[in-house]
Amino acid sequence: MRSGDRGSESFGALLRFFRERAGMTQEGLAKHVGYSKSQVAMVERGERSPKGKFVEIADQVLGAQGALLVLAEKEFKKDGLPPWTEDYLAEERKAAALRMYQSHLMPGSLQTEAYARAVFASNRWPTFDDEDVESKVAARLERQQLFQRKPAPNVSYVLEESVLTRPLGGKAALKGQLHHILDIGQLRHVEIQVMPHDRAVHAGLNGNMILLETTERRQLAYIEGHRGGYFVSEQPDLGDLFGKYGTLRAQALTPEESATLIEEVAGKL
Repeated sequence: MRSGDRGSESFGALLRFFRERAGMTQEGLAKHVGYSKSQVAMVERGERSPKGKFVEIADQVLGAQGALLVLAEKEFKKDGLPPWTEDYLAEERKAAALRMYQSHLMPGSLQTEAYARAVFASNRWPTFDDEDVESKVAARLERQQLFQRKPAPNVSYVLEESVLTRPLGGKAALKGQLHHILDIGQLRHVEIQVMPHDRAVHAGLNGNMILLETTERRQLAYIEGHRGGYFVSEQPDLGDLFGKYGTLRAQALTPEESATLIEEVAGKL
């Protein structure tokens, strides 16, 4: 059985065959399955696996008579993660470079156990039970293998100053979290920058973003919202997001200035 981290060229080829036979464009199929056109293209190229109701809906609207369902059952496994989370984590685990702008919370890959537990315990819609919280915390902590991976990926974060001061889990949890990111920021392949409160306008005002480069140096952007996330892989949108992030880094405090600010905030807790 194929890992859920990757797509399947066999499935992608069969999907394309039935789509073209049905006279449907990638954009047309995307509207039926709730994906973007670029995501459908990635499935057809075998670069990502179909998640959620994709296969079931595609099989029906393309008149595949169960063929897509049978092949998907063989090629992909279900691991219980939301499809958008699974897709993103698959890319994060193998990324050669990762760039992230976050305006509300510490990025998941930087969260300590206490901070992550506070994040999940504070969720109200839906409310997670204790078992769910602990499972999600464990999965989140596994993401920090990012910092020990070899070859080491190039990692950059830009955080709003408000992220440093929101006392999720209480002052002790926040203080531990701040010391943790100071330690991570000392790694040679990691840079953490803070966007100060007093910068009235900057390039990230439209919201959070995650930018990745694969080992083949292919660029991807990932945007997540309340109802799921999606990849951006086509121009000009992709180039615009990379351009925005470059501007964000120039507008933020330097890594050294940021470390000084983080130390000051932690010292007051």
